[in-house]
Amino acid sequence: MFDLGIQGKIAIITGGSDGLGRATAVRLAAEGCKVVICARRAEHLNMAAEAIMEETGGEVLAIPADVAKAEDIDTLVEGTLRRFNGVDIVINNAGKSAAASLEDVDDAAWQEDIDLKIMAAVRLCRRTIPIMRERGGGAIVNAAIVAGKAPPAGALPTSVSRAAGINLTKSLANEYAADKIRVNTVCIGLIKSAQWDRRAGNREVEELYSEMSAKVPLGRVGEAEEYADLVAFLVSERAAYITGTAVNIDGGMSAVV
Repeated sequence: MFDLGIQGKIAIITGGSDGLGRATAVRLAAEGCKVVICARRAEHLNMAAEAIMEETGGEVLAIPADVAKAEDIDTLVEGTLRRFNGVDIVINNAGKSAAASLEDVDDAAWQEDIDLKIMAAVRLCRRTIPIMRERGGGAIVNAAIVAGKAPPAGALPTSVSRAAGINLTKSLANEYAADKIRVNTVCIGLIKSAQWDRRAGNREVEELYSEMSAKVPLGRVGEAEEYADLVAFLVSERAAYITGTAVNIDGGMSAVV
C-alpha cells in the first residue's frame, strides 16, 4: 500500500456520519488515523462509528454535535482531547445544500448558512490550531463547492458562504505556514452523497445520477470514495508542500481552475 504517513494521527471530521464525511472517515481510519466524527443525530452517528470500526479495524469516536453552535464545537474538541489528547487533522466537511435566488432567501436562511459553513470552520480552526502548533504542525481541509469560485444564478446563499470558505483557507494557510499547519480546500462538483439520495425522492437515485452525468465532461457523477482519497492525500505527508490551494473535484465541470 502507498504509505501516506498519517498512521496514528488524530483526525476530526465534521458531518462524518453520512456521505462524503463518512467515506473520508473510512479512508482515514483504514490508514491508521484515530478518527473523531460528529453529526447531530446521536443514534445514527454511533451506528456509523461502529460500522466504520468494523470495516476498517480502526479507532473511531462519535461525538454528537451541531457544529453551527459554538458550544457544540467546544464539546467536540474537549471530547477529542479527553480521548486522544491531541488533534492533528481537521476536515470541515459539514454542510447542506442551500440554493435559491436572492429574493427567496431571508435573513434567517443567510444566518443559518453562515453559521454552518463559515463560523463552524472558523470556530473549529480557532480551537484546534493552537493544539496543532504545540504538536509541531497539522493539516486542515475545508469542503467547498465549485460554485464558490464561479457562481451560477440561483445558488444563494451557498455560493457566497463557500467563497468565504475558500478565502478563509488561503488566509489561514498564509498565517500558519510557519507553524507547519497546512490548509487546503476541496471544491466539490457532482459527487454521490446522502444529499442527492434525499433529493431523489420517489425516483431511483441512479436515474438521477444518470441525468446529472450529462453535465459532466467525464460523463459520470463522482464517487464519495474519490473525494475521500483526495482529502486523505491532502492531509498526508505526501502533500507536505501543498497549502493554500482550492482543488476542484468535479470531472472537469467547472469553468474555472
